[in-house]
Amino acid sequence: MLILCSFGRDANAQDEYQVLERWLQYSDSPNALYHHLTGDAYGLLDSREEKISGLDAPEQWQQRQTEMKQLLRKTVGLFPEKTPLNARLTGEVKKDGYRIENIIYESLPGFYVTASLFIPDNLKGPAPAILFCSGHSTEVYRKQSYQLPLLNLVKKGFVVLAIDPLGQGERLQYFNPETGKSILGGSTREHSYPSVQTALIGQPVARYFTWDGIRGIDYLVSRKEVDAQRIGVHGISGGGTQTAYISALDERVTASAPACYITSFRRLMESIGVQDGEQNFYRGILNGIDHGDFIVVRAPKPTLIMATTHDFFNIQGTRETYEEVKKVYTILGKPDNMELVEDDYGHGYTKIIREGMYAFFQKHLNNPGPFEEEKVEYLTEKELQKTPTGQLATSLKGETVFSLNRSEAGKYIDELEESRKELGAHLQKIPAQARHLSGYKKPSLFDNPVFTGRIQKEGYVVEKYFVKGEGDYVLPYLLFIPEKKNGNAVIYLHPEGKAGMVKEEDEMAFLLHNGFTLLAPDLPGTGELGGGALKGDAYIDNVSYNLWYTAMLIGRSIVGVQASDVVKLSYLLRQSHGVTDVYGVAREEMSPLLLHAAAFDSVISRVALINPYSSYRSFVENRFYTPRFVYSLVPGALTGYDLPDLAASLAPTKLLITGMTDANSQADDEALSKDLKIVKDAYRLSGKGDQLEIIKQTTGSPEILFGDWIK
Repeated sequence: MLILCSFGRDANAQDEYQVLERWLQYSDSPNALYHHLTGDAYGLLDSREEKISGLDAPEQWQQRQTEMKQLLRKTVGLFPEKTPLNARLTGEVKKDGYRIENIIYESLPGFYVTASLFIPDNLKGPAPAILFCSGHSTEVYRKQSYQLPLLNLVKKGFVVLAIDPLGQGERLQYFNPETGKSILGGSTREHSYPSVQTALIGQPVARYFTWDGIRGIDYLVSRKEVDAQRIGVHGISGGGTQTAYISALDERVTASAPACYITSFRRLMESIGVQDGEQNFYRGILNGIDHGDFIVVRAPKPTLIMATTHDFFNIQGTRETYEEVKKVYTILGKPDNMELVEDDYGHGYTKIIREGMYAFFQKHLNNPGPFEEEKVEYLTEKELQKTPTGQLATSLKGETVFSLNRSEAGKYIDELEESRKELGAHLQKIPAQARHLSGYKKPSLFDNPVFTGRIQKEGYVVEKYFVKGEGDYVLPYLLFIPEKKNGNAVIYLHPEGKAGMVKEEDEMAFLLHNGFTLLAPDLPGTGELGGGALKGDAYIDNVSYNLWYTAMLIGRSIVGVQASDVVKLSYLLRQSHGVTDVYGVAREEMSPLLLHAAAFDSVISRVALINPYSSYRSFVENRFYTPRFVYSLVPGALTGYDLPDLAASLAPTKLLITGMTDANSQADDEALSKDLKIVKDAYRLSGKGDQLEIIKQTTGSPEILFGDWIK
């Protein structure tokens, strides 16, 4: 008889299953995944620095500019053909010295942008214009700290177009009419939540922010009050991000002044980590992009970096990037066109940097006058309202990032469906595509495990080990060895790591009773290797999207890293623990990981998925999804494969799927049937249809669940 401790209810039992607690060498293990990913990032950034360090002639930098412009356009996302803006005036406000036209335009058909155009009185001809980009605030340019610089620009004779970024102002993507607020929370969540959906087709959510701004410039140059040869862009924080992107990708921008954003990826990762969704590109660092490149591509056009010394965007990175791009401006013969203004303050405006910005635009947009800041009369929110209800969601409705991305993702999904018509040929290429897109690296199989202790239990023993993982970290694992072994083992992947498996007492007892050795690991991001310091500004339901972005930037995925470790542990069972066959069991969001590992290497001879979600397709077709599934997503996956393809590629390997849901943890029978069709077809094609077992709901005892699977 097997007697299992109640791990989940006994704190002392939890302590006895810790593997690394007395190992000072691995005391920072909760941050192991972050250090591993950033270590790869630093290597890529070193390569970039080495590449540009030898460029010292104008023609060399001009060649790099050409290459980087093409790369940025590809990385941000190929923009669509321009369609009519269909700009409409929704209200006009007359103030002392200027007037405001509240407008709505369409950056894409049905994708509405709310904006306000500020026009100074007594213009003597076409005037210089500024596109004003707001930072992360629901109020956006209605906020007094933003109105102050905006209205000063107007007082100094600039036409200013201020736009609501998506997810802010009157453009909440997840508006709840009952509360009048976002369903998700703040603006960073409004940006980050859809960013993983766009990333599944290799597109950054920044594409939409940037295009909205480019179309805003289209609107500006269409106005008779504006001189199209004197266009500037300015914004702070998230608005600084938009400023950098728009200025890099729209050649009409004469002068650019990003504030409280420009630093470097190295200093960002060394300090607070990468930030929310729109600030991270799919494979950006892998493609050799750093903050300086957003400025270099527009050199020697005038650029002002506005910075504060106590900003969380590290000032050392700002200064280093300034020196990097200043060198380029000097080589191109325009050193005075690259400027830096800084002040001692936190994240935000000061009078010094605002006045530096006024003087910069006055000089480079040929609009002379005093640069000193003036007092302003602040506007009310009502005066700047564009829609009848205060939100597009309840006024015009229209497209959202989700609906636009769903439509675009449909093209990739259709391509997969077309490829599946030749199922045999299709499945042959799936593992290679998944290896590439997930950033999988074949593991080393020559590392010996370190034994750290044994616990005697009635009917079995528990042995504690760790072994080197893919990077400079170790994988702690527990080995449950029954008295009567059948020679086979199960590697059990639980979202909570080894602690989670021990909570599944009935399943453990059943498998041990049937003679299976059980290996329960903590993989990077789980258990003793989880709960690291990086939470970030995109921390949603206890999931650090920022950590996921770190992997995406370097062409990796958390799944790819974990899959390498699972394959390694599976071989370790055979090489060091005397096991003949290795079976894999995974619960919920660990199921995609097991599918990847099993598709990449035949060392795992049977697969059981308990309460898995069905597909990556489900994420782009459902407006809402379960955030804890994010770590199991592979950026760019839908450009080459989906989870049902991986499952189908396992045929005729014995495969159990039970309690499947969609990305929102719901049992949508029609959608699930669509995802399961290719799996069923593949097993029929293999002539081993009986090796596939699909159970609609996870009910009953472990004997019912695993009885046929272990035979």
